Amino acid sequence: MKKLTILLISLFFVNTLCAQEQKAIRITKQDTQREVVIKENKRIIIKTVDDKKLSGRYRIDGNSIVVDNEKIEINEIRYLKRNPLLTTMLTTGILVYGGFVTATMGVMLGILVDPNAFYLAIPAAGLIYAGLQSPNFHKKYKPAKNWSLEIVTISE
Repeated sequence: MKKLTILLISLFFVNTLCAQEQKAIRITKQDTQREVVIKENKRIIIKTVDDKKLSGRYRIDGNSIVVDNEKIEINEIRYLKRNPLLTTMLTTGILVYGGFVTATMGVMLGILVDPNAFYLAIPAAGLIYAGLQSPNFHKKYKPAKNWSLEIVTISE
């Protein structure tokens, strides 16, 4: 039992010593000092000042962000937006599924009950199109709207 406790304590100290610090983007609202931290290797959407839109997992390289093997300086960002995979999959799945169900019901009701039910194809097409466009309902952080972006190092 004594050896086990010594082993556990030594593993705890080794883990503490070897823990690495992680880089992140700190987004601060200048008026209210509200802070949002997005850790490295999370999915984000970035639009640059030259209207280039990039999305994917990001990593930090010095004072710049690398997304899809393209290096972007912090001052070249027009807006930054989180893009979690689960939210993207759920919204896309629900909208596309709802569109197909609406289209199927419109066709079935149009054939069997009333031809006016074929008009359900119009909102069904809208739902499917909206689902395929991968909607993102998360907040945009724009430096023009008094948000400041900076790269920080956080400890875990």
